[in-house]
Amino acid sequence: MPRQPKIALLATLLTLLLGLFCAAQVQAGNPQPRARAGHERIPAVKAAGTFRNPLNTGPDPFMTYAKGAYHLTTTQGDSIKMWSSPSLGTLFDTDPVTVWRDTDPARNQHLWAAEFYRFGDRWYMYYTADDGVDEHHRLYVLESDGDDPAGPYHFKAKLTPPNHANDFAIDPSVFQHDGKLYLAYSGLNPYQHNGLNIAPMSNPYTVSGDAVALKADGGCPEVREAPEFLNRNGRTWLTYSTCDTGKPDYQLWMRSLPDKADPLTPGNWRQHPGPVFSRNDAKGVYGPGHHAFFRSPDGTQDWIVYHAKTTAGYTYSNRTTRAQPISWHADGSPDLGRPFALGATQDLPAGDPGNGNYWINDNGRSSGAGQVSYQGAWNSGTGCATQCFWGDDHWSDRAGATAAFTFTGTRIALLSVQDTGNGIAAISVDGGPEQRVDFYGSPRTGEALQYLSARLPSGRHTLRARVTGEHSAPSTASFVSVDRAEVYTD
Repeated sequence: MPRQPKIALLATLLTLLLGLFCAAQVQAGNPQPRARAGHERIPAVKAAGTFRNPLNTGPDPFMTYAKGAYHLTTTQGDSIKMWSSPSLGTLFDTDPVTVWRDTDPARNQHLWAAEFYRFGDRWYMYYTADDGVDEHHRLYVLESDGDDPAGPYHFKAKLTPPNHANDFAIDPSVFQHDGKLYLAYSGLNPYQHNGLNIAPMSNPYTVSGDAVALKADGGCPEVREAPEFLNRNGRTWLTYSTCDTGKPDYQLWMRSLPDKADPLTPGNWRQHPGPVFSRNDAKGVYGPGHHAFFRSPDGTQDWIVYHAKTTAGYTYSNRTTRAQPISWHADGSPDLGRPFALGATQDLPAGDPGNGNYWINDNGRSSGAGQVSYQGAWNSGTGCATQCFWGDDHWSDRAGATAAFTFTGTRIALLSVQDTGNGIAAISVDGGPEQRVDFYGSPRTGEALQYLSARLPSGRHTLRARVTGEHSAPSTASFVSVDRAEVYTD
């Protein structure tokens, strides 16, 4: 064969390499579909650098990255549990560790809104609890035995400002300002039953003075709760939740304090007008609030973790934990943006090692090695709009109809609509025993977790969901809905 000129040979090699790369991409997954309303981005193939919400089915999240992993707590009620994972994308299928369960009857019920911080070589876990009576909620702190956010912990102290010794208090948060430590929380003050208060601390477990009340705007006459802090660009930024968390208008507002100004002087705090994070009807997100901030593993990005709902109805259920990046305005204030649709594919935080997760949509498309097939009579359509992944789903009430997900991985989660007309499905994996799962829900909510499989050997598996034709007493029909499956490969 004649010898080719160097330039021509280089061009030939580049063309060959490009062709091989494209072929590999097509083999790894389906071509990228066109983005639809309600979803920000969908990858062409299974991507190690992406994830989808939710991160957890609980509310009131707090998260930090430390010791090579993300650590997340959400309200569980009877205990404090922590989920830890090296990748944000695998938090959802991580098994939790119970880091605290109390035996003292004065404080062993209604444990809410735990937050944890490292001071020195110990971690301190702040939370609220009561004896079964809501008005008896008080603030407490645990101390770790060693330098591990997952504990073990021991009880350290009750946190009580002298002027509120016997008053209702929830949602503790701790912040440092000009080298001093402060406790912020929601409790009785002249403005709300759940209003913002700040008290000085002499160390991570001792309140050293009276609390002062902040009169904070909120667009509604109800609560000012769940305070969180960012210290950047010459100011301390205080973001907080307002309105009733059961309403779709639960949202975040903000105040700020200049460096060197005393946080215990209410007049030093400046109110910023209007909400900074609120419902996004076009994306099917309602009641976004009770949040925290965390940094990406490499420390270059700021993220928000928060809970929100997929229904505009009044409910305290359906609050799931989600995360997305934030940015900064030119004036130095945080730009929290708008909440993304549940299930929107996002890039992982910078420095996240990645994962092999992928989705399977009810219409058969998949971002990885997965597919779904149906037997029997099924309906399909786009009537559920933002309540469903990609705006479409399948549903059936015909006993014996089945949907079979074939996937390669170690675990699978089924997310779909819960509704007042939904019934009971019988779900099995690899031909094993069936488990009855009730798809009923009131009010109607979208992309709710219906089923999470046990951990499976790495490889190819089949999950089968069978319509039983049965339903629980509150339900009006026996429909089973099929929407998104999330597959985990690690």
